[in-house]
Amino acid sequence: MTTPKYTRDELVARLVRAGELEVSGENPDEVGTYFDTEKFRFHGPDGFESDYAGLTAYFASVRAAFDNRSIRRGIVVAEGDRMACQTWIEGTFVGEFTQSPAGPLPPNGRRIVFDLLNIFRFDEQGRLVEEWVHTDNRSLLRELSAGETDPGQPG
Repeated sequence: MTTPKYTRDELVARLVRAGELEVSGENPDEVGTYFDTEKFRFHGPDGFESDYAGLTAYFASVRAAFDNRSIRRGIVVAEGDRMACQTWIEGTFVGEFTQSPAGPLPPNGRRIVFDLLNIFRFDEQGRLVEEWVHTDNRSLLRELSAGETDPGQPG
């Protein structure tokens, strides 16, 4: 059996769809088809490491904490089985965010933007097997009002 080879555009489409599904929470069975759910590894800021189950739990936390969510991808660079891109995930902070970089945080009602740089690695079946994320946690925590005495004031 020959393994399918995906074009750059097909891999970009798969990446975009996987992100949309993780952020929206719709079709959990479909989202798993975009990942090697057994081998997937996530490498995040501050040494945060996770597997596919951990990534799924993280996005469940995002969905519980933020309403009116969206995801956008910016510049995409592809080379072989790797792809790098800008990502923005936005939402209105309305519920406790249990997986913030500083631990659980109460909502502040603001529109929050997660500004990310991602590198992804795909397997020969077009599934995501590895992801590296870089973000400015200090800026994110400021948006989330972590450590502020009055979360209602602009940060």
